[in-house]
Amino acid sequence: MRTPGVVNELDSSRRGFFRRVSDVMSTGALAYLMRGDLLGGSELLAADSRAAAKLRDRGVFDLKPRATQHAPKAQAVIQLFMNGGPSQMDLFDPKPMLTKHHGDSFFNRIAEDLTGPEDAGGLMGSPFRFQRHGEAGIWVSEVMPHLAGQVDEICVVRSMQTTHPNHEPALYKIHSGQLLQGQPAMGAWVTYGLGSENQNLPAYVVLDDPLGLPVNGIRSWQAGYLPPIYQGTRIRSTGSPILNLHPAYKEPAQVAGLKRALIAQLDRVHQQENRGYLDLDARIASYELAARMQLTATEALDLSGETESTLATYGVGSEPTDSYARRCLMARRLIERGVRFVQLFINGQIWDHHAEIEDGLKLACARTDQPVAALLADLKQRGLLDSTLVLWGGEFGRTPTAQLSSKKDARAAGRDHSMRGFSLWMAGGGVKPGTVYGTTDDFGFEAVENPVSVADWHATILHLLGLDHAELFYEKQGLRNKLTGVEEPRVVKEILLS
Repeated sequence: MRTPGVVNELDSSRRGFFRRVSDVMSTGALAYLMRGDLLGGSELLAADSRAAAKLRDRGVFDLKPRATQHAPKAQAVIQLFMNGGPSQMDLFDPKPMLTKHHGDSFFNRIAEDLTGPEDAGGLMGSPFRFQRHGEAGIWVSEVMPHLAGQVDEICVVRSMQTTHPNHEPALYKIHSGQLLQGQPAMGAWVTYGLGSENQNLPAYVVLDDPLGLPVNGIRSWQAGYLPPIYQGTRIRSTGSPILNLHPAYKEPAQVAGLKRALIAQLDRVHQQENRGYLDLDARIASYELAARMQLTATEALDLSGETESTLATYGVGSEPTDSYARRCLMARRLIERGVRFVQLFINGQIWDHHAEIEDGLKLACARTDQPVAALLADLKQRGLLDSTLVLWGGEFGRTPTAQLSSKKDARAAGRDHSMRGFSLWMAGGGVKPGTVYGTTDDFGFEAVENPVSVADWHATILHLLGLDHAELFYEKQGLRNKLTGVEEPRVVKEILLS
């Protein structure tokens, strides 16, 4: 019972306040949409129409599909990013000379690139056996038996180069084209240039590892100076994919819909009064997307409808593949539904093997090899590989020399960072399958034939998506900012289907 003059505790609580506000909003929405009383009904609709026209005049940044600059080969991208720097001479670039000269000094040639010169040892042959696989006869290490069965679908680029031997700058370089943080990620550039085919899901999705973020946190998928609407959206692979997606309490669907409609009308009036605030545009767009995602995201990310055979092929439900397998399968489902760019990350930097590289590489491959190979096979079987560009690789490679532990125990040796020559692969989306491009020297240290810079790689990816790297720009303070920066890259046409 209420006591006169005393405020009830529930009524004064935050929950009670918002419940009353919600009731008012619902009533207001019904009044507006069913009777047209708010602002005279027709006046608000007219104001909304005028606001939309003015927004179009200044150029709205949205995620609607846009025309390409030339005919595209790929419609979407799945980037399988291997944080830490996979060792090229232990995976895709066998070097018999390393085995022949195992233990010989290489220090004078490599000293300036080493991050830990005090621990540098001699040349180190790979502890793994290599075999040729597929009709193409591509060399693959024994630690990737599943990918070995898919080599006729991939193009291995053995002559990649970057410009910094430390993780964070190299990560920024490979993801944004620049060595410094705060620049737009490649996924942000792609969605800025192309928009998305599905307006009910994010255009740019990041599937990071439940075990932890990459070494540079969330900075690999930022929008930078591009409008915030193009930033990557993190989606979880365990539990609820997106936190707080659904309301805390249920209400009639008609009331919820009317409420959203009213909020959308008021938002657009607010945009009219605050033109040019990109953060406001992005926030409103996020709210509207969240409402649409309530109906589509759960279905898109629900693996329960997949067959037992598909789950087993990816490695879902088994260790150590389960987590990465789930995310590879989610990536396929998102691409099927029109998402433009999907990135998968690993916790920390599991490919950064300064020590115990033999055991470390086995573990990294055990977690990822089966799911990656299954993804390629699944995309092809569903007719999606031709239009989906799949990218695999890290920020740099490893040295041909041993990096010894503090005890100088050769059995625990690893490899240091190397920026002068490393391997990655691409598949689908207009890439020539079953090919190897570029060459490193006899020890795998430096690219010596057909070197490919990060800017070349970015330009090639954009080209496959129907975008010209020179014409995809964002004007800021009088400058035309681009993914490829001020560099003059080339599209690596030798690896593309004609």
